[in-house]
Amino acid sequence: MFRARLTRHPIPFDRDAGASAVEAVAPPPEVAPLIEGVAGCSPFLAGAMQRERDWLETLWDAEPEAALDVLISEMDAVEGDPRTALRVAKRRAALLVGLAEIGGIWPVMKAAAQWTRFADATVARALAWGVARYARGPVTGDGGLFAIAMGKMGAHELNYSSDIDMILLFDETRYDPGDYGEARSFLLKAARLAMGALSDITPEGYVFRTDLRLRPDPGATPIVLSTEAAERYYEAMGRTWERVAWIKARPCAGASEAGEAFLDRLTPFVWRRHLEFQVVEEAHDMRRRIRDHKGLYSAWDVPGHDLKLGPGGIREIEFLTQTQQIIAGGRDESLRVRGTLEGMDRLVAAGWMKGQERDTLAEAYGHLRAVEHRLQMVQDAQTHRMPKDADGLRRIACFMGTDDVAHFTTDLRDRLRAVEAICEPSFKPRRSEPAEVPEIAGSTALMERWPTYPALRSARARTIFARLEPQILTALAGASRPEEALAAFDGFLRGLPAGVQIFSLFEASPALVALIADICATAPDLARHLASNSGILDAVIGGEFLEPLPQRWEVPSHDPDEGFEEGLDALRHWVREAHFRIGVHLLRGIAEPAAVGAAYAHLAEATLASAWALAEAETARRYGRVAGMRLAGLGMGSLGAGRLAARSDLDLVVVYAGEGQSDGRRPLDAKQWAAKFAQVLVTALSAPTGAGRLYEVDMRLRPSGRQGPVATSLAAFHTYQKQDAWVWEQMALTRARALVGDADLRADAAAARIEILAHSRFSADEVRAALVDMRERLRNAGRKGGGIAVKSGPGRMQDIELAAQAHALIAGGAEQSIAAQLAVAGWLSEGDRRELAETHEFLSAVQQVLRLITDGDPDVEALGAGGAAFLARTLQRDDAAAVAAECDARAARAAEIIDAALEAAS
Repeated sequence: MFRARLTRHPIPFDRDAGASAVEAVAPPPEVAPLIEGVAGCSPFLAGAMQRERDWLETLWDAEPEAALDVLISEMDAVEGDPRTALRVAKRRAALLVGLAEIGGIWPVMKAAAQWTRFADATVARALAWGVARYARGPVTGDGGLFAIAMGKMGAHELNYSSDIDMILLFDETRYDPGDYGEARSFLLKAARLAMGALSDITPEGYVFRTDLRLRPDPGATPIVLSTEAAERYYEAMGRTWERVAWIKARPCAGASEAGEAFLDRLTPFVWRRHLEFQVVEEAHDMRRRIRDHKGLYSAWDVPGHDLKLGPGGIREIEFLTQTQQIIAGGRDESLRVRGTLEGMDRLVAAGWMKGQERDTLAEAYGHLRAVEHRLQMVQDAQTHRMPKDADGLRRIACFMGTDDVAHFTTDLRDRLRAVEAICEPSFKPRRSEPAEVPEIAGSTALMERWPTYPALRSARARTIFARLEPQILTALAGASRPEEALAAFDGFLRGLPAGVQIFSLFEASPALVALIADICATAPDLARHLASNSGILDAVIGGEFLEPLPQRWEVPSHDPDEGFEEGLDALRHWVREAHFRIGVHLLRGIAEPAAVGAAYAHLAEATLASAWALAEAETARRYGRVAGMRLAGLGMGSLGAGRLAARSDLDLVVVYAGEGQSDGRRPLDAKQWAAKFAQVLVTALSAPTGAGRLYEVDMRLRPSGRQGPVATSLAAFHTYQKQDAWVWEQMALTRARALVGDADLRADAAAARIEILAHSRFSADEVRAALVDMRERLRNAGRKGGGIAVKSGPGRMQDIELAAQAHALIAGGAEQSIAAQLAVAGWLSEGDRRELAETHEFLSAVQQVLRLITDGDPDVEALGAGGAAFLARTLQRDDAAAVAAECDARAARAAEIIDAALEAAS
């Protein structure tokens, strides 16, 4: 019960007022100190207790939560005009919430939540009455009218004497176009009546002051808007501060389903996919304008200090939390919460806020909110300023339970300073101005062009870039060839469609500037790609970006109801960022080339599984499903072997099992359905879109190659491989791996592969003869290689892979990777196999580097100084020329080994 849960009480500032209240209210003994202290500090609450002393007698033996339930239910039960009942309930709720918080029954934020709950109920009752008064013509029921709670009300954080910020909207889809005007007129009248029921001052007082100015363009719009008009406004003209405001928004009264649906539709406006660090600067500007308007300057002390808007105040903590949420919440849905304290907890969990800072801010927030409440409880005034006079400060100290005014003031000052120390640096633009910027040859001519680029067309972009420019030039000057790095950065800058977002990102994370300089110095091709895909850089800020690359990639979940193309676009964005993460790990030496090759393969497998599910659902949507139909995908080539590079395509074979017809409007038999699925899958993987392309897909290793069906039944695949396949097709089968689709069918396909290879109809001599023929064809086609062109040519990667596949087929083994195939005893000697495996590993490492920084097979000169240094560093050789010479020597030796082994066998 209430009186049993009391833990504290204030000290009466005015002892006579406190004694008079105890005499008038006659509370139980254990409640008397609370009544005396509250009445001795708050004339407003003293007067309310005098008026409600009979009601208070029912409170002492009740649970405060239950007492608030009763107040709300009695208010809801009132028939007709509720204005008097609302005001009486408000007075009683003010006593209940105030006494429960002051007496330590409810912590301050629970008190704020209960106060918000009561406010919701009053708005709901007032709206219902207003709509009922005008429910005629097309307006029926709730009329589709709803209130969106904003600010502290939206977050369940109302302060004690707060206005309630709301936006009133109605669902225009409930009305025929011809009835729209009449319905809007009725709903506007209903809303005016409801707002007056809350805010008009009568002999019983008022309920809540209402503020509807957060609606779109409040100076030119009525207090009730249609959801369509609101959406059009936010889509075309919504500003950053409005996006931040909508973080806390929630439907609080009226047609709640329509309100929730509107919030869902507004999600793309509020939560942007890309990290938006320019919000920090905008928040800083907003804070500065507020302080200038309110006269809140840097020099301050506790007397007269504004606890809400002043330095170190409540708004600082809320701003910091909300700006961090808006920066990252588009990518991390866990940050999309309304409450300030919960928001800070989520930011810590996601790595966006330090735990120690959260602890300091959260503790200060609770204390500042409690002091704010005491300020407002004195006279039910919407104030946030500390008193300037000694008596006023002493009253608030007593209200907080201490008569040591000096200690109270010092403690409050320390808390405000601690908040200021955390928040102030977070909002001020970061400036990095080296004392001396190194001169880069040719920089003047290049830099003169920069103001003409699209990224620097706005004044704001130029301002931010001017702060960044010294840091950028210093980083570029550290490259082995600064002029090459600067030229690559020029290409990056020239390709950016806009600059504010990316420059703000750089300013918030100086490590990104160093990364861009490294990329420009090493991989100009990658820098140009980044210019048109700068959103990829968002991923670098994530806490896990530099963590070890995963063995299993977790693809973000997708709601099937959102559609096939939407799912693919989300997948493309994610894959693009994951590819970039792997590349940076190689570029920065965090991961070895072999680990990078495995990571690319693991990523491709996860991507294939996600695209497979989307394609299967889309094919079913178009054509229905075939009962009992099962599908599986076999990875071939490098995908099957589990080793890909930055620009690898996917070799894929689709198999199926099942018979019958689909149950769609356009029935297909199983063969046709599987073929349609394969076509949808290939399109999903390889179609270029605005969000990019996932992978090029090569299906030429399916039975009969280009002439064969794009999807093959497993039975037909087995028969073909056993009876009709060429030697090279069974050699390719040695690298096949069942990767995706139905688990049972994958197991069947794997077993079929093992059985085919173990009982190949080709003899060892036939396999070796086919290997000789294939090598001769490749040489005649001009596949000679040389230097760091490591893919084709005698003794290079493809040649070793063919030899390993031939070795594996002759041995009848199930191994798929080149290293595993060459580890099996068989046709080639142990020494030859070991040497070939080592050469393939070296050449593969070279290929990993080259595929990251360039397309095609360049020579050393084409790499540039940065690329050449990266290659030498990764391969741990003196320079790129040494790498090229070693490639030639190793390839020559590998070709010699294969030639000699074939000759000896013949």
